[in-house]
Amino acid sequence: MEAPAAAQGPAEPSGPSSGPSSEAAPSGIASPDVEITVTSPEQMRELGRRLAKLLRAGDLVMLSGELGAGKTTLTRGLGEGLGVRGAVTSPTFVIARVHPSLGDGPPLVHVDAYRLSGGLDEMEDLDLDVSLSDSVIVVEWGEGKVEELTEDRLRLRIDRAVGDTTDEVRHVTVTGLGERWAGADVSVLAG
Repeated sequence: MEAPAAAQGPAEPSGPSSGPSSEAAPSGIASPDVEITVTSPEQMRELGRRLAKLLRAGDLVMLSGELGAGKTTLTRGLGEGLGVRGAVTSPTFVIARVHPSLGDGPPLVHVDAYRLSGGLDEMEDLDLDVSLSDSVIVVEWGEGKVEELTEDRLRLRIDRAVGDTTDEVRHVTVTGLGERWAGADVSVLAG
């Protein structure tokens, strides 16, 4: 499912929203936010491995955060936890990569919407709605682009100190949206 890169040059992303960390799903069902502090890339990968234990085919995970916040590192851990084939790397220039399962679990579809300027119209070219029922789909930079795929989604916002810093501390806010996540205990992600 590798798609060609968008024809235009690299666009500046609008970045994560600066509004409240909790977003209402159209059905109005949202789980309480879970706040997690991560202090190293290995802890971010471990968070991804723990997240994999909660996911099943049909799940949509939206990741937001500044460049270098740890979205791909988290997805790498998620791929390890799901037991998928292939190195999980940033799909910025191919837009999407499919990582088939090495066992009986769902494949991982890893999408980087950074270069996509449009909304769901551009995303429809990737046929994510077809893949959704059989796969776990993780979309980086997907805010305002993939929400229409399903009311049920898990949103992880990763915040870090910006500017000239070597600080590895990240603050991750996890919000479950829709009926799928209403009864799920995402607090287990806090370790």
